[in-house]
Amino acid sequence: MDLDVPTSHGPGRLVIAAAETPRAVLWLGHGAGGGIGAVDLAALAHGLPVNGVTVVRYEQPWRAAGRRMASRPPVLDEAWLETAPAVAELANGLPIVVGGRSAGARVACRTAASVGAVAVVCLAFPLHPPGRPEKSRLDELLAPDVPVLVLQGERDTFGTSAALAEEVRGRENIRVVTVPGADHGMKVVKAATFDARAVSELVTSSVAEFVDGVA
Repeated sequence: MDLDVPTSHGPGRLVIAAAETPRAVLWLGHGAGGGIGAVDLAALAHGLPVNGVTVVRYEQPWRAAGRRMASRPPVLDEAWLETAPAVAELANGLPIVVGGRSAGARVACRTAASVGAVAVVCLAFPLHPPGRPEKSRLDELLAPDVPVLVLQGERDTFGTSAALAEEVRGRENIRVVTVPGADHGMKVVKAATFDARAVSELVTSSVAEFVDGVA
């Protein structure tokens, strides 16, 4: 089911994969270089509803309008926050876990407290621009006071899983799961033993277990 939601920056779109008997809602945003069809977002929308989690993927207004250039972070946050009441209505009192991939993960971290999220799921959190570790976004990842799950590629040029795990060491509310051989787009080389199907299964099972623990 799709639901268009007006914002001050144009309409965004909620794409809903509903669980038959939901116990939680997972609200996910997309990255700056792609949309809600990204492999990890699609895997969650396919795999979690059968486990009692309704997955709501949010298409930001810039993407819904067909523009190629992502909006600035404050605009992304504003559109997300203006959409929160519609998501809350869909949740109908159920706990809401927020998250997203890359830029969407940043939005979720920055706004988690404002939308009353019980937890955050980060897919390929962009710790820094490629080759620019001094431009760290660690403060955003550390912002939520609720449990945070990060699924990070072993080869992610925006911050490898090892580098990210080192940065958050000692933070009891943040768990980092390494996706073996994966890059920022959660893609692995063709000859990899840990293939694309294994990536999707790891992402889905890790998030399902996490939501079970916080819902």
